[in-house]
Amino acid sequence: MVKADANKIDWNNLGFNYMDLPYRYLAHYKDGEWQDGGLTEDSNLSINEGSPAIHYGQQAFEGLKAYRTKDDKIQLFRPDQNAKRLQKSCQRLLMPEYPEDKFVEAVKSVVSANRDFVPPYGTGATLYIRPLIIGVGENIGLSPASEYIFTVFAMPVGSYFQGGLKPVNFTTSKLDRAAHRGTGQAKVGGNYAASLLPEEDAKGRGFADCVYLDPLEHRYIEEVGAANFFGITKDNEFKTPISPSILPSITKYSLLWLAENRLGMKVSEEKIDINELDQFKEAGACGTAAVISPIGGIEHDGNFHVFYSETEVGPVSQKLYDTLTGIQFGDVEAPEGWIQTV
Repeated sequence: MVKADANKIDWNNLGFNYMDLPYRYLAHYKDGEWQDGGLTEDSNLSINEGSPAIHYGQQAFEGLKAYRTKDDKIQLFRPDQNAKRLQKSCQRLLMPEYPEDKFVEAVKSVVSANRDFVPPYGTGATLYIRPLIIGVGENIGLSPASEYIFTVFAMPVGSYFQGGLKPVNFTTSKLDRAAHRGTGQAKVGGNYAASLLPEEDAKGRGFADCVYLDPLEHRYIEEVGAANFFGITKDNEFKTPISPSILPSITKYSLLWLAENRLGMKVSEEKIDINELDQFKEAGACGTAAVISPIGGIEHDGNFHVFYSETEVGPVSQKLYDTLTGIQFGDVEAPEGWIQTV
């Protein structure tokens, strides 16, 4: 594959597509410990055909972004939280944890080495960063791998909303993304593979994606596509679901903090009944890619519930979006420890 050329990129018209940038980070786990890692120009991984990552899904990943500020600095948003979440995913899959300080150092080295690919301020585009750990080696039985690869690569991606923030509609799925006490709270590939069919079904019926309900009763909201759900009640409370099979979103917990401490709202994590959507005046999905995807309406059992509007963004969702993206791009003062510079 031809290496990307920063001079040939149209920064205002980027999608969410893979690019082969000049550098990525690579480290190996052998003989019971992580070896010293470093930058490499090779974008291909060579692994044994018996690797547990291929057969048994022993792998986990993360996603975060680098942002260019108005004064041309490059900064990361809470990379320590991604490091901690990857460690928890590794604990669940019996993989060796990659140290938090080395994780952040690896991310910074990849961003610094590819700094020409961090999109200009004002385009809304960012540098998307993908760290991952995979189990490799000559395995075939169902057991943890004896060797592992940790790697970090990156690519510039466009603003999720071309032309501005726009509400989208969702429908509930009768299929499950993950089971309670399963791997739902870990960021592992199997959870996403399980979501491909429900997503295809939802899009085939004219929706942006599906809403997953709890796997026990199919009554309580869990996730919205690959994102977390939140709702703004009519008395201005920020609510988000709690469940043992929801991925702990760094974006969601950042919004919870901002809603309470910057917007003065009451906040809570609690069970949210799909049959009690009337309590919300606004709703949205939140995650790294879009920050906030405003939800126009949700279809469930033949009934379609509209929140603020199918065409306009609610004022609270807009304020939360502006505040968080303002922090990420350096235009709004960040809470202590949220921003690290490269």
